Amino acid sequence: MDDLNPRRGWGRLAVLAVVALLVGWSFAGTDVGPASLIQGREGALQLLSGLFPPDLDGDLLSRVLAATVETLQMSVAALVLGVLIGLPLALLMAGNVQAPAGVAMAARTVATLLRSVHELLWALLFVATVGLGPAAGVYAIALHSAGVLGKLCSEQLEAVDRGPVEAMRITGGSRTSTALLGILPQARANLASQVLYQWECNIRSSVVIGFVGAGGIGQALGIALHLFRYQELATLVASVVVLVIGVDRISKVFRSRMGAASGRTSDRRSRPHRSLLEGSPR
Repeated sequence: MDDLNPRRGWGRLAVLAVVALLVGWSFAGTDVGPASLIQGREGALQLLSGLFPPDLDGDLLSRVLAATVETLQMSVAALVLGVLIGLPLALLMAGNVQAPAGVAMAARTVATLLRSVHELLWALLFVATVGLGPAAGVYAIALHSAGVLGKLCSEQLEAVDRGPVEAMRITGGSRTSTALLGILPQARANLASQVLYQWECNIRSSVVIGFVGAGGIGQALGIALHLFRYQELATLVASVVVLVIGVDRISKVFRSRMGAASGRTSDRRSRPHRSLLEGSPR
């Protein structure tokens, strides 16, 4: 045992040395450091000085409001499509649902492909096919959201209490009935939380993909930035911040309420199943 301790110590030092070399190599290769920040200070100062005061022209504010509403519409539409695609994938992927191995593997592959492609790339593909505008953005965000929700929701489904699930199987429940009545009711609070968080992510994604012509407030941001309209840019950025904060607050309220209600309901429903499995007299 004494001979192994020095070896472990040298092994840890070797790992730390490799990590340090990798970090140093990455920073050196990307020119990250004080020098690059100092070199770009003039451009940063020019940009910051140009942002103030924000442009509060009435015509601009009306256009900003319209773009903000469009961004909100994009995020909601993409969320609905993402849930319609991602939740069935999650059910097929979850191990406790026990879908056929080939079907589960196919669902996992589809979800991986959908989330592996960034929203920007999806947006470029849809802009090339359906043209400029919010529809391309909705399709792009929806596909990526479906892949993310498929993975995260399948993990929530697998984390439920196995007692009620096994009780349904023992009493002859089918895969479908077990998934719909034994697994989903237990996981619905966490699933709702994942969906609401994905809505927040969709808001931010809607802003980013607008730079490639996929509609929303991001498209207005890209135009203002390319034309050096910094005061207009400040107004647009402020609207994005307000929108993100508003959606975040709304989703937090929904998550807390649905979580508390679902927790009490699922706890009551799970008691008979636990007593059945434990064989306790009634």
